Amino acid sequence: MITIIPEAPENVAAFNATGEVTKEDFENLVFPRVKAKIEQFGELNYLMYLDTDLNNFTAGAWLEDALLGLKNLTKWNRAAILTDNQHVQNFTEIFSVLMPGEFKSFPKGNLYNALYWCKNGNEVEA
Repeated sequence: MITIIPEAPENVAAFNATGEVTKEDFENLVFPRVKAKIEQFGELNYLMYLDTDLNNFTAGAWLEDALLGLKNLTKWNRAAILTDNQHVQNFTEIFSVLMPGEFKSFPKGNLYNALYWCKNGNEVEA
Protein backbone atom coordinates (compact mmCIF):
# COMPACT_ATOMS: atom_id res chain seq x y z
CA MET A 1 0.00 0.00 0.00
CA ILE A 2 1.17 3.51 -0.73
CA THR A 3 0.13 6.50 1.37
CA ILE A 4 0.95 10.20 1.20
CA ILE A 5 3.43 11.58 3.73
CA PRO A 6 1.41 14.53 5.07
CA GLU A 7 4.32 16.53 6.52
CA ALA A 8 6.02 16.87 3.12
CA PRO A 9 6.74 20.38 1.83
CA GLU A 10 4.21 21.74 -0.66
CA ASN A 11 6.53 21.24 -3.65
CA VAL A 12 7.28 17.57 -2.87
CA ALA A 13 5.20 14.52 -3.82
CA ALA A 14 6.09 12.23 -0.90
CA PHE A 15 4.90 8.68 -0.40
CA ASN A 16 5.29 5.82 2.06
CA ALA A 17 5.25 2.25 0.74
CA THR A 18 4.20 -0.46 3.21
CA GLY A 19 3.02 -4.04 2.83
CA GLU A 20 2.02 -5.06 -0.68
CA VAL A 21 2.35 -2.31 -3.30
CA THR A 22 0.09 -2.68 -6.35
CA LYS A 23 -0.50 -1.12 -9.73
CA GLU A 24 -3.65 0.49 -8.30
CA ASP A 25 -1.56 2.31 -5.68
CA PHE A 26 0.26 4.08 -8.50
CA GLU A 27 -2.83 4.66 -10.64
CA ASN A 28 -5.09 5.93 -7.83
CA LEU A 29 -2.66 7.86 -5.64
CA VAL A 30 0.84 8.39 -7.02
CA PHE A 31 0.03 9.43 -10.60
CA PRO A 32 -2.66 11.99 -9.69
CA ARG A 33 -0.48 13.51 -6.95
CA VAL A 34 2.58 13.68 -9.22
CA LYS A 35 0.52 15.21 -12.03
CA ALA A 36 -0.84 17.88 -9.67
CA LYS A 37 2.66 18.76 -8.40
CA ILE A 38 4.03 19.06 -11.95
CA GLU A 39 1.10 21.27 -12.97
CA GLN A 40 1.56 23.46 -9.90
CA PHE A 41 5.37 23.73 -9.83
CA GLY A 42 6.51 22.81 -13.37
CA GLU A 43 8.87 20.14 -12.04
CA LEU A 44 8.81 16.99 -9.93
CA ASN A 45 10.35 16.70 -6.49
CA TYR A 46 9.58 13.14 -5.37
CA LEU A 47 10.20 11.09 -2.26
CA MET A 48 9.49 7.40 -1.70
CA TYR A 49 9.95 5.92 1.78
CA LEU A 50 10.34 2.16 1.29
CA ASP A 51 8.98 0.65 4.49
CA THR A 52 8.46 -2.70 2.79
CA ASP A 53 10.55 -5.31 1.05
CA LEU A 54 10.90 -4.86 -2.70
CA ASN A 55 9.41 -8.34 -3.14
CA ASN A 56 6.11 -6.82 -1.97
CA PHE A 57 5.85 -4.72 -5.17
CA THR A 58 3.63 -6.57 -7.64
CA ALA A 59 4.72 -6.81 -11.28
CA GLY A 60 2.05 -4.25 -12.17
CA ALA A 61 3.43 -1.87 -9.56
CA TRP A 62 6.93 -2.13 -11.06
CA LEU A 63 5.54 -1.39 -14.52
CA GLU A 64 3.58 1.61 -13.25
CA ASP A 65 6.65 2.91 -11.42
CA ALA A 66 8.68 2.66 -14.62
CA LEU A 67 5.88 4.39 -16.54
CA LEU A 68 5.91 7.23 -14.01
CA GLY A 69 9.58 7.81 -14.80
CA LEU A 70 9.11 7.74 -18.56
CA LYS A 71 5.98 9.91 -18.63
CA ASN A 72 7.66 12.64 -16.62
CA LEU A 73 11.22 12.25 -17.89
CA THR A 74 11.86 15.94 -18.50
CA LYS A 75 10.12 17.10 -15.31
CA TRP A 76 12.27 15.27 -12.71
CA ASN A 77 14.07 17.74 -10.47
CA ARG A 78 14.94 15.83 -7.29
CA ALA A 79 13.98 12.33 -6.13
CA ALA A 80 14.83 10.77 -2.79
CA ILE A 81 14.50 7.09 -2.01
CA LEU A 82 14.57 6.19 1.67
CA THR A 83 15.66 2.64 2.38
CA ASP A 84 18.14 0.69 4.44
CA ASN A 85 18.58 -1.79 1.57
CA GLN A 86 22.14 -1.32 0.27
CA HIS A 87 21.27 -2.69 -3.20
CA VAL A 88 18.50 -0.10 -3.64
CA GLN A 89 20.80 2.66 -2.40
CA ASN A 90 23.46 1.65 -4.95
CA PHE A 91 20.89 1.40 -7.75
CA THR A 92 19.58 4.87 -6.91
CA GLU A 93 23.06 6.36 -7.16
CA ILE A 94 23.65 4.68 -10.55
CA PHE A 95 20.18 5.66 -11.76
CA SER A 96 20.98 9.30 -10.95
CA VAL A 97 23.65 9.31 -13.65
CA LEU A 98 21.19 8.03 -16.29
CA MET A 99 18.17 10.25 -15.57
CA PRO A 100 17.65 13.99 -15.74
CA GLY A 101 17.41 15.60 -12.34
CA GLU A 102 19.03 14.50 -9.10
CA PHE A 103 18.34 11.13 -7.46
CA LYS A 104 19.62 10.39 -4.00
CA SER A 105 19.19 7.60 -1.47
CA PHE A 106 18.84 8.22 2.24
CA PRO A 107 18.73 5.80 5.18
CA LYS A 108 15.19 5.40 6.55
CA GLY A 109 16.12 7.33 9.70
CA ASN A 110 16.75 10.50 7.64
CA LEU A 111 13.20 11.28 6.49
CA TYR A 112 13.25 14.95 7.46
CA ASN A 113 16.66 15.53 5.91
CA ALA A 114 15.44 13.86 2.69
CA LEU A 115 12.28 16.02 2.67
CA TYR A 116 14.42 19.13 3.17
CA TRP A 117 16.73 18.07 0.32
CA CYS A 118 13.77 17.42 -1.99
CA LYS A 119 12.39 20.87 -1.23
CA ASN A 120 15.63 22.89 -1.30
CA GLY A 121 18.34 20.89 -3.06
CA ASN A 122 20.63 20.75 -0.06
CA GLU A 123 20.72 18.91 3.24
CA VAL A 124 20.24 20.08 6.79
CA GLU A 125 23.53 20.91 8.47
CA ALA A 126 24.30 18.45 11.26
